[in-house]
Amino acid sequence: MAFPSPFYRWRPHPWHGLELGPNPPKLVFAYIELTPFDLVKYEVDKTTGYLKVDRPQHTSSQPPTLYGFIPRTYCGPRVGALAPKAAKGDGDPLDICVISERPITKSEVILAARVVGGMLMIDNDEADDKILAVLDKDRFWDKAEDIDDLPSVLVERLRHYFSTYKLIPGKESVAYIEEIYGAQKAMQVIQAARQDYLDMFGE
Repeated sequence: MAFPSPFYRWRPHPWHGLELGPNPPKLVFAYIELTPFDLVKYEVDKTTGYLKVDRPQHTSSQPPTLYGFIPRTYCGPRVGALAPKAAKGDGDPLDICVISERPITKSEVILAARVVGGMLMIDNDEADDKILAVLDKDRFWDKAEDIDDLPSVLVERLRHYFSTYKLIPGKESVAYIEEIYGAQKAMQVIQAARQDYLDMFGE
């Protein structure tokens, strides 16, 4: 009996097996872990590559956008060096929030996203950047190229969400948004995270 190629037998790990993007650092791929409809925090299990339950959301707020990570990136020393108030990067793939005009209700999807800015979150003294992007080929957002092209109320919702989504009643928050930045710095962070990945894992 003939067996199929290994390419058809195993799916690639979403962190290590997917490409960085069609035209990085401006146009990148995003692997989506959370949608705006999720009340439970899901994240990729680093060993198996399957989506796992991390925790129920601690507060009543829901993610304002699609949320996931950019494959083949790693927040290590280079990412940490771009954040003066951080001791290091958080040791995870680089997070990305993707804005789409039409609702996308499924996670575990891959999409192409155009980078327009980012947020520097400091969490337990670690840099935990959130790249902000719009869905590629979404005509509603076809003129969005930089952070100022996003509605300020949406940016403020994202800031509030990430400032509060780890809050636990009775405990002091250890996460805060240090800076909101534009496309040029966001692409610099992506390039740093790509180099951190190569240093840690190789090609």
